[in-house]
Amino acid sequence: MESEEIVSAVLPDYKNDIAQMVRGDLAPKPLRERLSEYHENDIASALVLLDHDQRVKLYRMLDDDTLSSVIEYADEIETYIGELEFRRKLAVLSRIEASIAVEYLKGIAKTDRNALVGLMNVERRREIMLLSSFEEDEIGSRMSTNFISVQSGIGVRSAMRELVAQAAENDNVSTIYVVDSDETFVGAIHLKDLIVARAETPLDSIVMSSYPYVYVSEQVDECLERIKGYSEDSIPVLDADNRLRGVLTAQDMTEMVEDEIGDDYAKLGGLSAEEELHEPLGKSIGKRLPWLAILFALGLLVSWVVGRFESVADELPIIVSFQSLILGMAGNVGTQSLAVTIRLLMDEQLTGKDKLFLIFREARVGMLNGLVLGGVSFGLIGLYLFALRGDALFAFSVSMCTGVSLAVAMLLSGVFGAAIPIVLKRVGVDPAVASGPFITTVNDLVAVVTYYGLAWALLLNI
Repeated sequence: MESEEIVSAVLPDYKNDIAQMVRGDLAPKPLRERLSEYHENDIASALVLLDHDQRVKLYRMLDDDTLSSVIEYADEIETYIGELEFRRKLAVLSRIEASIAVEYLKGIAKTDRNALVGLMNVERRREIMLLSSFEEDEIGSRMSTNFISVQSGIGVRSAMRELVAQAAENDNVSTIYVVDSDETFVGAIHLKDLIVARAETPLDSIVMSSYPYVYVSEQVDECLERIKGYSEDSIPVLDADNRLRGVLTAQDMTEMVEDEIGDDYAKLGGLSAEEELHEPLGKSIGKRLPWLAILFALGLLVSWVVGRFESVADELPIIVSFQSLILGMAGNVGTQSLAVTIRLLMDEQLTGKDKLFLIFREARVGMLNGLVLGGVSFGLIGLYLFALRGDALFAFSVSMCTGVSLAVAMLLSGVFGAAIPIVLKRVGVDPAVASGPFITTVNDLVAVVTYYGLAWALLLNI
Protein backbone atom coordinates (compact mmCIF):
# COMPACT_ATOMS: atom_id res chain seq x y z
CA MET A 1 0.00 0.00 0.00
CA GLU A 2 2.86 2.36 0.88
CA SER A 3 4.62 1.63 -2.43
CA GLU A 4 1.42 2.46 -4.34
CA GLU A 5 1.24 5.86 -2.60
CA ILE A 6 4.89 6.54 -3.50
CA VAL A 7 4.27 5.64 -7.17
CA SER A 8 1.15 7.82 -7.34
CA ALA A 9 3.11 10.69 -5.80
CA VAL A 10 5.90 10.35 -8.40
CA LEU A 11 3.76 9.90 -11.53
CA PRO A 12 2.53 13.22 -12.98
CA ASP A 13 -1.23 13.77 -13.14
CA TYR A 14 -1.40 15.51 -16.51
CA LYS A 15 -5.17 15.44 -16.99
CA ASN A 16 -5.85 17.20 -13.68
CA ASP A 17 -3.09 19.72 -14.39
CA ILE A 18 -4.67 20.51 -17.75
CA ALA A 19 -8.17 20.73 -16.27
CA GLN A 20 -7.04 23.15 -13.56
CA MET A 21 -5.20 25.20 -16.16
CA VAL A 22 -8.33 25.52 -18.33
CA ARG A 23 -10.45 26.43 -15.30
CA GLY A 24 -7.95 29.12 -14.36
CA ASP A 25 -7.69 32.72 -15.57
CA LEU A 26 -4.64 32.49 -17.81
CA ALA A 27 -4.82 34.72 -20.88
CA PRO A 28 -5.25 32.94 -24.24
CA LYS A 29 -1.64 33.23 -25.41
CA PRO A 30 0.08 31.79 -22.31
CA LEU A 31 -2.66 29.15 -22.04
CA ARG A 32 -2.00 28.06 -25.63
CA GLU A 33 1.73 27.91 -24.92
CA ARG A 34 1.21 25.82 -21.80
CA LEU A 35 -1.17 23.43 -23.60
CA SER A 36 1.33 22.93 -26.41
CA GLU A 37 3.66 21.26 -23.90
CA TYR A 38 1.22 18.36 -23.41
CA HIS A 39 0.54 15.35 -25.62
CA GLU A 40 -2.84 15.29 -27.38
CA ASN A 41 -3.77 12.10 -25.50
CA ASP A 42 -3.30 13.87 -22.15
CA ILE A 43 -5.49 16.76 -23.29
CA ALA A 44 -8.15 14.28 -24.45
CA SER A 45 -8.14 12.55 -21.04
CA ALA A 46 -8.80 15.94 -19.38
CA LEU A 47 -12.02 16.50 -21.36
CA VAL A 48 -14.06 14.29 -19.02
CA LEU A 49 -13.08 16.54 -16.07
CA LEU A 50 -14.42 19.70 -17.74
CA ASP A 51 -17.97 20.92 -18.14
CA HIS A 52 -19.40 22.11 -21.46
CA ASP A 53 -18.29 25.76 -21.16
CA GLN A 54 -14.79 24.76 -20.07
CA ARG A 55 -14.45 22.37 -23.01
CA VAL A 56 -15.56 25.09 -25.42
CA LYS A 57 -12.85 27.32 -23.94
CA LEU A 58 -10.29 24.56 -24.47
CA TYR A 59 -11.37 24.05 -28.09
CA ARG A 60 -10.71 27.73 -28.79
CA MET A 61 -7.16 27.42 -27.46
CA LEU A 62 -6.22 24.67 -29.94
CA ASP A 63 -5.53 24.94 -33.65
CA ASP A 64 -7.46 22.72 -36.06
CA ASP A 65 -4.76 20.05 -36.38
CA THR A 66 -4.20 19.74 -32.62
CA LEU A 67 -7.93 19.71 -31.88
CA SER A 68 -8.44 16.94 -34.45
CA SER A 69 -5.73 14.82 -32.85
CA VAL A 70 -7.18 15.43 -29.37
CA ILE A 71 -10.65 14.32 -30.47
CA GLU A 72 -9.23 11.18 -32.10
CA TYR A 73 -7.82 10.16 -28.71
CA ALA A 74 -11.08 10.89 -26.86
CA ASP A 75 -13.73 8.33 -25.94
CA GLU A 76 -16.94 10.35 -26.38
CA ILE A 77 -16.11 11.63 -29.85
CA GLU A 78 -19.73 12.31 -30.87
CA THR A 79 -20.25 14.56 -27.84
CA TYR A 80 -17.11 16.62 -28.37
CA ILE A 81 -17.54 17.10 -32.12
CA GLY A 82 -21.18 18.03 -31.50
CA GLU A 83 -20.06 20.87 -29.20
CA LEU A 84 -18.03 22.55 -31.95
CA GLU A 85 -19.28 25.41 -34.07
CA PHE A 86 -19.91 24.57 -37.72
CA ARG A 87 -16.57 25.84 -39.07
CA ARG A 88 -14.50 23.97 -36.48
CA LYS A 89 -16.64 20.88 -36.92
CA LEU A 90 -15.95 20.93 -40.66
CA ALA A 91 -12.22 21.42 -40.04
CA VAL A 92 -12.05 18.52 -37.59
CA LEU A 93 -14.09 16.13 -39.75
CA SER A 94 -11.84 16.96 -42.69
CA ARG A 95 -8.72 16.02 -40.69
CA ILE A 96 -9.57 13.06 -38.45
CA GLU A 97 -9.54 9.45 -39.61
CA ALA A 98 -12.21 9.00 -42.28
CA SER A 99 -13.73 6.03 -40.43
CA ILE A 100 -14.24 8.18 -37.31
CA ALA A 101 -15.78 10.96 -39.40
CA VAL A 102 -18.18 8.48 -41.02
CA GLU A 103 -19.25 7.13 -37.64
CA TYR A 104 -20.09 10.66 -36.46
CA LEU A 105 -21.84 11.68 -39.68
CA LYS A 106 -24.11 8.61 -39.58
CA GLY A 107 -25.50 9.77 -36.25
CA ILE A 108 -26.55 13.32 -37.22
CA ALA A 109 -29.44 14.73 -39.24
CA LYS A 110 -29.27 14.21 -43.02
CA THR A 111 -29.37 17.96 -43.75
CA ASP A 112 -26.42 18.62 -41.42
CA ARG A 113 -24.55 15.65 -42.85
CA ASN A 114 -25.03 16.82 -46.44
CA ALA A 115 -23.95 20.35 -45.51
CA LEU A 116 -20.72 19.17 -43.92
CA VAL A 117 -19.81 16.62 -46.60
CA GLY A 118 -20.63 19.10 -49.37
CA LEU A 119 -18.00 21.53 -48.09
CA MET A 120 -15.20 18.97 -47.80
CA ASN A 121 -12.55 18.64 -50.47
CA VAL A 122 -13.00 16.09 -53.24
CA GLU A 123 -10.58 13.54 -51.77
CA ARG A 124 -12.23 13.57 -48.34
CA ARG A 125 -15.71 13.32 -49.89
CA ARG A 126 -14.57 10.29 -51.85
CA GLU A 127 -13.26 8.66 -48.68
CA ILE A 128 -16.47 9.40 -46.77
CA MET A 129 -18.65 7.98 -49.56
CA LEU A 130 -16.47 4.86 -49.84
CA LEU A 131 -16.59 4.02 -46.14
CA SER A 132 -20.30 4.89 -45.87
CA SER A 133 -21.12 2.35 -48.58
CA PHE A 134 -20.34 -0.60 -46.28
CA GLU A 135 -22.47 -2.17 -43.58
CA GLU A 136 -21.29 -1.83 -39.98
CA ASP A 137 -20.28 -5.50 -39.77
CA GLU A 138 -18.21 -5.43 -42.98
CA ILE A 139 -14.45 -4.96 -42.98
CA GLY A 140 -14.78 -1.99 -45.34
CA SER A 141 -16.52 0.06 -42.65
CA ARG A 142 -13.54 -0.39 -40.30
CA MET A 143 -10.67 0.29 -42.69
CA SER A 144 -8.53 3.41 -42.82
CA THR A 145 -7.54 5.25 -45.99
CA ASN A 146 -4.37 6.44 -44.27
CA PHE A 147 -1.69 4.40 -46.06
CA ILE A 148 1.16 4.77 -48.53
CA SER A 149 1.32 2.91 -51.84
CA VAL A 150 3.87 2.87 -54.63
CA GLN A 151 3.90 1.46 -58.16
CA SER A 152 5.62 -1.84 -58.85
CA GLY A 153 8.49 -1.86 -61.32
CA ILE A 154 10.21 1.30 -59.99
CA GLY A 155 13.51 1.49 -58.15
CA VAL A 156 14.23 1.99 -54.46
CA ARG A 157 15.27 5.62 -55.00
CA SER A 158 11.93 6.43 -56.70
CA ALA A 159 10.01 4.59 -53.97
CA MET A 160 11.75 6.69 -51.30
CA ARG A 161 10.80 9.90 -53.12
CA GLU A 162 7.18 8.70 -53.33
CA LEU A 163 7.22 7.82 -49.64
CA VAL A 164 8.41 11.29 -48.67
CA ALA A 165 5.77 12.91 -50.89
CA GLN A 166 2.88 10.89 -49.46
CA ALA A 167 4.05 11.05 -45.83
CA ALA A 168 2.84 14.64 -45.61
CA GLU A 169 -0.77 13.38 -45.83
CA ASN A 170 -0.48 9.79 -44.57
CA ASP A 171 1.47 8.97 -41.43
CA ASN A 172 1.15 5.16 -41.48
CA VAL A 173 4.59 4.72 -42.98
CA SER A 174 5.90 1.56 -41.31
CA THR A 175 4.56 -0.56 -44.18
CA ILE A 176 4.50 0.55 -47.82
CA TYR A 177 2.07 -1.21 -50.14
CA VAL A 178 2.93 -2.00 -53.74
CA VAL A 179 0.30 -1.92 -56.51
CA ASP A 180 0.38 -2.17 -60.29
CA SER A 181 -0.90 0.41 -62.78
CA ASP A 182 -4.59 -0.31 -62.09
CA GLU A 183 -4.17 -0.37 -58.25
CA THR A 184 -4.18 -4.21 -58.05
CA PHE A 185 -2.40 -5.30 -54.89
CA VAL A 186 1.05 -6.76 -55.51
CA GLY A 187 2.62 -6.98 -52.05
CA ALA A 188 4.17 -4.95 -49.23
CA ILE A 189 7.52 -3.66 -48.03
CA HIS A 190 8.53 -2.93 -44.46
CA LEU A 191 10.01 0.55 -44.10
CA LYS A 192 13.28 -0.74 -42.63
CA ASP A 193 13.79 -3.00 -45.67
CA LEU A 194 13.29 -0.02 -47.97
CA ILE A 195 15.73 2.10 -45.95
CA VAL A 196 18.56 -0.46 -45.93
CA ALA A 197 18.16 -1.40 -49.62
CA ARG A 198 20.68 0.07 -52.07
CA ALA A 199 19.41 2.92 -54.23
CA GLU A 200 19.87 0.97 -57.49
CA THR A 201 18.05 -2.12 -56.20
CA PRO A 202 14.83 -2.97 -58.11
CA LEU A 203 11.83 -2.49 -55.83
CA ASP A 204 10.28 -5.80 -56.84
CA SER A 205 13.22 -7.70 -55.31
CA ILE A 206 12.28 -6.63 -51.77
CA VAL A 207 8.49 -6.87 -52.10
CA MET A 208 6.75 -9.46 -49.87
CA SER A 209 4.31 -11.01 -52.33
CA SER A 210 2.77 -13.37 -49.73
CA TYR A 211 1.60 -10.55 -47.46
CA PRO A 212 -1.83 -11.18 -45.78
CA TYR A 213 -4.92 -9.27 -46.93
CA VAL A 214 -8.70 -9.15 -46.47
CA TYR A 215 -11.63 -8.01 -48.63
CA VAL A 216 -13.91 -5.01 -48.01
CA SER A 217 -17.08 -7.13 -48.09
CA GLU A 218 -15.88 -9.76 -45.58
CA GLN A 219 -17.71 -9.96 -42.25
CA VAL A 220 -15.66 -8.77 -39.30
CA ASP A 221 -16.37 -11.83 -37.15
CA GLU A 222 -15.50 -14.21 -39.99
CA CYS A 223 -11.98 -12.95 -40.66
CA LEU A 224 -11.10 -11.64 -37.20
CA GLU A 225 -9.35 -14.83 -36.11
CA ARG A 226 -7.36 -14.86 -39.35
CA ILE A 227 -6.26 -11.27 -38.84
CA LYS A 228 -5.21 -11.94 -35.25
CA GLY A 229 -2.89 -14.67 -36.49
CA TYR A 230 -0.52 -12.11 -38.05
CA SER A 231 1.82 -9.73 -36.23
CA GLU A 232 1.77 -7.08 -38.95
CA ASP A 233 1.02 -3.51 -37.89
CA SER A 234 -1.49 -3.13 -40.73
CA ILE A 235 -3.41 -5.38 -43.11
CA PRO A 236 -4.39 -4.26 -46.64
CA VAL A 237 -8.08 -4.26 -47.58
CA LEU A 238 -8.97 -5.10 -51.21
CA ASP A 239 -12.14 -4.74 -53.26
CA ALA A 240 -13.70 -7.49 -55.38
CA ASP A 241 -11.26 -6.68 -58.21
CA ASN A 242 -8.25 -7.06 -55.87
CA ARG A 243 -7.53 -3.33 -55.91
CA LEU A 244 -6.13 -1.74 -52.74
CA ARG A 245 -8.83 0.36 -51.05
CA GLY A 246 -7.59 0.79 -47.49
CA VAL A 247 -5.83 -0.80 -44.54
CA LEU A 248 -6.68 -2.10 -41.11
CA THR A 249 -4.25 -0.49 -38.68
CA ALA A 250 -3.17 -2.05 -35.39
CA GLN A 251 -5.61 0.28 -33.61
CA ASP A 252 -8.44 -0.77 -35.95
CA MET A 253 -7.72 -4.44 -35.27
CA THR A 254 -7.56 -3.87 -31.51
CA GLU A 255 -10.94 -2.11 -31.57
CA MET A 256 -12.44 -4.92 -33.66
CA VAL A 257 -11.25 -7.53 -31.17
CA GLU A 258 -12.59 -5.49 -28.24
CA ASP A 259 -15.95 -5.01 -29.98
CA GLU A 260 -16.20 -8.71 -30.78
CA ILE A 261 -15.34 -9.70 -27.21
CA GLY A 262 -17.92 -7.24 -25.88
CA ASP A 263 -20.55 -8.54 -28.29
CA ASP A 264 -19.86 -12.19 -27.41
CA TYR A 265 -19.89 -11.36 -23.70
CA ALA A 266 -23.28 -9.71 -24.13
CA LYS A 267 -24.61 -12.76 -25.98
CA LEU A 268 -23.30 -15.06 -23.26
CA GLY A 269 -25.42 -12.97 -20.89
CA GLY A 270 -28.54 -13.55 -22.95
CA LEU A 271 -28.48 -10.24 -24.89
CA SER A 272 -28.81 -9.92 -28.65
CA ALA A 273 -26.05 -7.27 -28.73
CA GLU A 274 -23.79 -5.23 -26.46
CA GLU A 275 -25.45 -2.31 -24.69
CA GLU A 276 -24.17 1.21 -24.27
CA LEU A 277 -24.36 3.14 -20.99
CA HIS A 278 -26.59 5.94 -22.26
CA GLU A 279 -28.57 4.17 -24.97
CA PRO A 280 -32.38 4.61 -24.98
CA LEU A 281 -34.41 2.41 -22.65
CA GLY A 282 -36.53 1.03 -25.50
CA LYS A 283 -33.42 -0.08 -27.38
CA SER A 284 -32.08 -1.92 -24.31
CA ILE A 285 -35.44 -3.63 -23.82
CA GLY A 286 -35.44 -4.66 -27.49
CA LYS A 287 -32.06 -6.35 -27.05
CA ARG A 288 -33.08 -8.28 -23.94
CA LEU A 289 -36.73 -9.15 -24.48
CA PRO A 290 -36.40 -11.67 -27.38
CA TRP A 291 -34.09 -13.98 -25.42
CA LEU A 292 -36.10 -13.51 -22.23
CA ALA A 293 -39.21 -14.63 -24.14
CA ILE A 294 -37.43 -17.77 -25.36
CA LEU A 295 -36.12 -18.51 -21.86
CA PHE A 296 -39.63 -17.90 -20.46
CA ALA A 297 -41.06 -20.49 -22.84
CA LEU A 298 -38.36 -23.00 -21.89
CA GLY A 299 -38.98 -22.24 -18.21
CA LEU A 300 -42.67 -23.04 -18.67
CA LEU A 301 -41.68 -26.33 -20.28
CA VAL A 302 -39.45 -27.17 -17.28
CA SER A 303 -42.32 -26.34 -14.91
CA TRP A 304 -44.70 -28.52 -16.93
CA VAL A 305 -42.28 -31.45 -16.75
CA VAL A 306 -41.92 -31.04 -12.99
CA GLY A 307 -45.72 -31.02 -12.73
CA ARG A 308 -45.93 -34.32 -14.60
CA PHE A 309 -43.85 -35.88 -11.81
CA GLU A 310 -46.07 -34.50 -9.04
CA SER A 311 -46.99 -38.00 -7.90
CA VAL A 312 -43.31 -38.84 -7.37
CA ALA A 313 -42.83 -35.74 -5.20
CA ASP A 314 -46.00 -36.57 -3.24
CA GLU A 315 -44.80 -40.07 -2.36
CA LEU A 316 -41.13 -39.14 -1.88
CA PRO A 317 -41.02 -35.47 -0.81
CA ILE A 318 -37.42 -35.85 0.37
CA ILE A 319 -36.14 -35.98 -3.21
CA VAL A 320 -37.24 -32.37 -3.79
CA SER A 321 -34.49 -31.36 -1.34
CA PHE A 322 -31.81 -32.50 -3.78
CA GLN A 323 -33.38 -31.14 -6.98
CA SER A 324 -31.33 -27.92 -6.89
CA LEU A 325 -28.12 -29.96 -6.55
CA ILE A 326 -28.82 -31.90 -9.75
CA LEU A 327 -29.97 -28.81 -11.69
CA GLY A 328 -27.08 -26.67 -10.50
CA MET A 329 -24.36 -29.18 -11.37
CA ALA A 330 -25.92 -29.91 -14.77
CA GLY A 331 -25.97 -26.19 -15.53
CA ASN A 332 -22.34 -25.79 -14.45
CA VAL A 333 -21.16 -28.63 -16.69
CA GLY A 334 -23.16 -27.30 -19.63
CA THR A 335 -21.73 -23.79 -19.22
CA GLN A 336 -18.17 -25.14 -19.06
CA SER A 337 -18.67 -27.20 -22.22
CA LEU A 338 -20.27 -24.22 -23.94
CA ALA A 339 -17.32 -21.95 -23.14
CA VAL A 340 -14.77 -24.49 -24.40
CA THR A 341 -16.75 -25.19 -27.58
CA ILE A 342 -17.31 -21.53 -28.53
CA ARG A 343 -13.61 -20.80 -28.10
CA LEU A 344 -12.61 -23.76 -30.29
CA LEU A 345 -15.24 -22.93 -32.92
CA MET A 346 -13.41 -19.66 -33.59
CA ASP A 347 -10.88 -21.79 -35.48
CA GLU A 348 -12.25 -21.85 -39.04
CA GLN A 349 -10.01 -24.86 -39.83
CA LEU A 350 -11.99 -27.13 -37.46
CA THR A 351 -13.25 -30.13 -39.45
CA GLY A 352 -16.44 -32.15 -38.98
CA LYS A 353 -14.36 -34.95 -37.49
CA ASP A 354 -12.84 -32.48 -35.02
CA LYS A 355 -16.32 -31.33 -33.97
CA LEU A 356 -17.50 -34.89 -33.39
CA PHE A 357 -14.37 -35.55 -31.36
CA LEU A 358 -15.10 -32.39 -29.33
CA ILE A 359 -18.63 -33.62 -28.48
CA PHE A 360 -17.27 -37.06 -27.58
CA ARG A 361 -14.53 -35.49 -25.44
CA GLU A 362 -17.00 -33.29 -23.53
CA ALA A 363 -19.24 -36.33 -23.02
CA ARG A 364 -16.31 -38.25 -21.50
CA VAL A 365 -15.34 -35.31 -19.28
CA GLY A 366 -18.94 -34.92 -18.12
CA MET A 367 -19.30 -38.65 -17.51
CA LEU A 368 -16.07 -39.01 -15.50
CA ASN A 369 -16.77 -35.90 -13.42
CA GLY A 370 -20.33 -37.16 -12.96
CA LEU A 371 -19.13 -40.57 -11.74
CA VAL A 372 -16.81 -38.94 -9.21
CA LEU A 373 -19.38 -36.45 -7.88
CA GLY A 374 -22.18 -39.03 -8.16
CA GLY A 375 -20.18 -41.40 -5.96
CA VAL A 376 -19.50 -38.62 -3.46
CA SER A 377 -23.18 -37.64 -3.35
CA PHE A 378 -24.20 -41.30 -2.94
CA GLY A 379 -22.05 -41.59 0.18
CA LEU A 380 -22.71 -38.19 1.74
CA ILE A 381 -26.46 -38.07 1.08
CA GLY A 382 -26.84 -41.68 2.19
CA LEU A 383 -25.08 -40.98 5.49
CA TYR A 384 -27.09 -37.79 5.99
CA LEU A 385 -30.47 -39.50 5.43
CA PHE A 386 -29.46 -42.47 7.58
CA ALA A 387 -28.56 -40.11 10.42
CA LEU A 388 -31.85 -38.27 9.87
CA ARG A 389 -34.18 -41.25 9.45
CA GLY A 390 -32.30 -44.27 10.80
CA ASP A 391 -33.42 -46.37 7.81
CA ALA A 392 -30.36 -47.54 5.85
CA LEU A 393 -32.32 -49.06 2.93
CA PHE A 394 -34.35 -45.90 2.41
CA ALA A 395 -31.35 -43.59 2.90
CA PHE A 396 -29.04 -45.30 0.43
CA SER A 397 -31.83 -45.96 -2.10
CA VAL A 398 -32.48 -42.21 -2.30
CA SER A 399 -28.76 -41.39 -2.37
CA MET A 400 -28.22 -44.00 -5.11
CA CYS A 401 -30.96 -42.36 -7.18
CA THR A 402 -29.40 -38.93 -6.59
CA GLY A 403 -25.89 -40.13 -7.46
CA VAL A 404 -26.98 -41.89 -10.65
CA SER A 405 -29.09 -38.87 -11.67
CA LEU A 406 -26.15 -36.54 -11.09
CA ALA A 407 -23.82 -38.70 -13.21
CA VAL A 408 -26.34 -39.01 -16.07
CA ALA A 409 -27.31 -35.32 -15.96
CA MET A 410 -23.65 -34.22 -16.07
CA LEU A 411 -22.97 -36.56 -18.99
CA LEU A 412 -25.94 -35.23 -21.00
CA SER A 413 -25.16 -31.62 -20.09
CA GLY A 414 -21.62 -32.01 -21.41
CA VAL A 415 -23.01 -33.37 -24.68
CA PHE A 416 -25.61 -30.59 -25.04
CA GLY A 417 -23.13 -27.88 -24.05
CA ALA A 418 -20.85 -28.93 -26.93
CA ALA A 419 -23.47 -29.96 -29.48
CA ILE A 420 -25.80 -26.92 -29.32
CA PRO A 421 -23.25 -24.27 -30.46
CA ILE A 422 -21.94 -26.65 -33.16
CA VAL A 423 -25.47 -27.17 -34.52
CA LEU A 424 -26.21 -23.44 -34.36
CA LYS A 425 -23.07 -22.60 -36.33
CA ARG A 426 -23.94 -25.32 -38.83
CA VAL A 427 -27.29 -23.64 -39.57
CA GLY A 428 -25.70 -20.18 -39.82
CA VAL A 429 -26.46 -18.82 -36.35
CA ASP A 430 -23.76 -17.21 -34.19
CA PRO A 431 -22.86 -19.91 -31.61
CA ALA A 432 -22.44 -17.21 -28.96
CA VAL A 433 -26.24 -16.90 -28.85
CA ALA A 434 -26.23 -20.30 -27.13
CA SER A 435 -25.80 -18.14 -24.07
CA GLY A 436 -25.33 -19.07 -20.43
CA PRO A 437 -29.02 -18.59 -19.54
CA PHE A 438 -30.11 -20.56 -22.62
CA ILE A 439 -27.85 -23.57 -22.08
CA THR A 440 -28.65 -23.54 -18.34
CA THR A 441 -32.40 -23.67 -19.02
CA VAL A 442 -31.96 -26.52 -21.51
CA ASN A 443 -29.87 -28.42 -18.99
CA ASP A 444 -32.49 -27.77 -16.29
CA LEU A 445 -34.97 -29.57 -18.51
CA VAL A 446 -32.53 -32.47 -19.05
CA ALA A 447 -31.74 -32.70 -15.34
CA VAL A 448 -35.41 -32.60 -14.24
CA VAL A 449 -36.38 -35.39 -16.63
CA THR A 450 -33.34 -37.45 -15.58
CA TYR A 451 -33.80 -36.97 -11.83
CA TYR A 452 -37.54 -37.44 -11.52
CA GLY A 453 -37.59 -40.12 -14.21
CA LEU A 454 -34.98 -42.19 -12.34
CA ALA A 455 -36.75 -41.54 -9.00
CA TRP A 456 -40.00 -42.83 -10.50
CA ALA A 457 -38.30 -45.87 -12.07
CA LEU A 458 -35.84 -46.81 -9.30
CA LEU A 459 -37.58 -45.79 -6.09
CA LEU A 460 -41.27 -46.29 -6.85
CA ASN A 461 -41.27 -49.16 -9.33
CA ILE A 462 -38.12 -51.15 -8.50
